[in-house]
Amino acid sequence: MTIEMSTLITWLSGLLWALGRVGGFCMIAPIFNATVMPARIRVAVIVVLTLVLAPLAPTQLDLFSGIGVATMVTQVLIGGSIGFVLQLVFQAVSYGGALIGQSMGLGFAEMVSPTNNTSSPVLGQFYLVMVSLLFLAMDGHLQVISLLADSFRSLPPNAMGLDERSLWAVVMAGGDLFSGALRVALPAMTALLLVNIGFAATSRASPSMNLFAVGFPISICMGFIALWLAMRGLASAYGSLQSVAWTLMQHLAGL
Repeated sequence: MTIEMSTLITWLSGLLWALGRVGGFCMIAPIFNATVMPARIRVAVIVVLTLVLAPLAPTQLDLFSGIGVATMVTQVLIGGSIGFVLQLVFQAVSYGGALIGQSMGLGFAEMVSPTNNTSSPVLGQFYLVMVSLLFLAMDGHLQVISLLADSFRSLPPNAMGLDERSLWAVVMAGGDLFSGALRVALPAMTALLLVNIGFAATSRASPSMNLFAVGFPISICMGFIALWLAMRGLASAYGSLQSVAWTLMQHLAGL
């Protein structure tokens, strides 16, 4: 059994183009880049996705030419931009949780994030875990993998790739998605604002009262109650953010 050199180069090029796009996505996308997972598992996920998607990206290009290097950079940018948009959704919800923590007096409570090994507010991490569970429960990981597969048909490796409009759309979507963080935190923040107004009225009526000693535990207790009541709207807020991000990811994938 003999294998022609042209067939081998076509197979190898498809493997590398798929590796560039999948690797760029997995380096930035949430859950896929979580450092809490062992490095072997993350590498195994990238290798398996590359082998599955490689038949969709056969392109006759010289791998070691200037065009080949530019094509590889383009594949990494395409996958990274899709993962970056998805990362914005998760960080927007996490930032909404951090805003609630600041309002209820838990802004000082921080922990090391298991996803990126940085210190972040506890409530932000709680919201990040919740949105990760929603993402997996709604088969978001399967939809994103399907999007990557469809991107090789609509945006093959020898295509132009991303243009200035696509990159500018990602920048503009960052503002729209982070405005959704306020939408996530607004119910609880409004309730806590009313609590603080009540504290201000009490302090005005009785200036001798040690309001800090009394108000701090009350603010935290009322904050947990407001947080519990606001959790029922988290799924709808995440769904609206995800729909905006999904439209942008489809645009980046050429769909």
